[in-house]
Amino acid sequence: MTARVILFGATGYTGRLAAHSMVRAGLSPVLAGRSASRLAELVDDLAALGFAESAPTWQVADVSDPASVQALVTDPSDVLVSTVGPFTSLGDPAISAAIRAGAAYVDSTGEPPFIERVFTDYHRLAQGSGARLLTAFGYDYVPGNLAGALAIASARASGSTPVRVEIGYFVQGAFAMSSGTRASSAGVMFAPSFAFRHGRVQPERAAKSTTSFYIDGRPFDALSVGGSEHFTLSRLDPSLIDVDVYLGWAGSRTKAAARAGAVLNAVASIPGARSLLTGITARATSGPTGRGPDEQQRRGGISIAVARAFDESGTLVAETRVDGPTPYELTADLLTWAATRLATQVPAATGALGPADAFGLDALVEGCRGIGLTEVT
Repeated sequence: MTARVILFGATGYTGRLAAHSMVRAGLSPVLAGRSASRLAELVDDLAALGFAESAPTWQVADVSDPASVQALVTDPSDVLVSTVGPFTSLGDPAISAAIRAGAAYVDSTGEPPFIERVFTDYHRLAQGSGARLLTAFGYDYVPGNLAGALAIASARASGSTPVRVEIGYFVQGAFAMSSGTRASSAGVMFAPSFAFRHGRVQPERAAKSTTSFYIDGRPFDALSVGGSEHFTLSRLDPSLIDVDVYLGWAGSRTKAAARAGAVLNAVASIPGARSLLTGITARATSGPTGRGPDEQQRRGGISIAVARAFDESGTLVAETRVDGPTPYELTADLLTWAATRLATQVPAATGALGPADAFGLDALVEGCRGIGLTEVT
C-alpha cells in the first residue's frame, strides 16, 4: 500500500505554500480544510501545474468537529501534516487523530506550550499506539536542531565534551508575519514556557533572558524562548545538561521586548489578568485568516540558525551556522521533505521525535541540503 499524505489546513497561508511544495516534489496529497469550495479551487490550481502523476484530492475537516478530523487518518501508514493553528487552542484534534490511528504526524507550530504538550502528554500516548510525532518541523525549530546536532558532533570530534548548547534564530532581509503567525504569537505571549536546566526541562517564562550572537562579525541580540531543542538535543548526547534557545526577530528592540515581557508576565500572574490580556492581544491581532507576505515580500529573506557548544569550564568548543530560504518557504519545504520521508521510510522509534533522532543526522543534513538549508563554513 502506498502511504497517503494528508495536508490539514491546506487553504491557509502556510498550508497553501506547503501544498505547492508537495506537488512540486511529486506528491499527490489529500488536501483537508473547512471550505469545500476553497479546497476544490486549490486542487484545480495544483493540478494545472502538472508536477504530480495524479492530481491531489480533497476532504472537508474542521477542528470544531473532531470526528471529521479523525476520518482523515485511516491507516498507520498515513502521514498527517497539520498547519492549523494556533496549535495551543486548535491543535489537539489533528494530533489526536494521528495517535489514534498509530500514524505519522508532522506540524508547523512554533508555540512552546504545544511543543511541551507533544513531548510530554502526547508522547506517552503515541508510544502506546505506535504513532510517530514530529512537531515544530519548520523554520522553528528544525534549523536549530540541525545546527545544534552539528555543533555537538563537531565538539565531540575535537575531543571535547559539550555540556551546554545555545541556539539562536535570525532572519536577514525582509520578513513579514502571516495572520496565523500573529495569532499564534498573541496566544503564546502570556503562556508558560520552559528551558532545559541541569539535565531536565523546567518551567521558565518566555523572554526571561537575552544574549548576543555574532553573524558576519556583527552582534545580534536575541531573547529566550521554549523550543523543541530543549527536548531533543540531549537525546543526541547525554552529556548535555543545559540548552537555551533564542529568537532574534526583534533586532535592536530585543532587550526592550524582554523588559516588557517581564512586566506583562508579572501583571499576568494576577488572578484573572492572564485571560484578559490574552483576549485583548488576540483581538488586536485578529483579522482575515490565511493571509501573509506575498512572493515579492518573501523574496530575499534568509533564515539563519547558530549553535554554540560549551564544555564544563564554559569554554566555547564548537560553533555552527546554517542558512536557508526565507522562513515560510523553508517551512513548506521542510514539511514536504518530512512527509515524503515518513511515507517511504518509517522511523524505528515511536512517540515524540526530534528531526535528528527521527531520521538520523546524516539523512537530516542531506535532506536539508536538498531544500537549501546548509551549513555555512
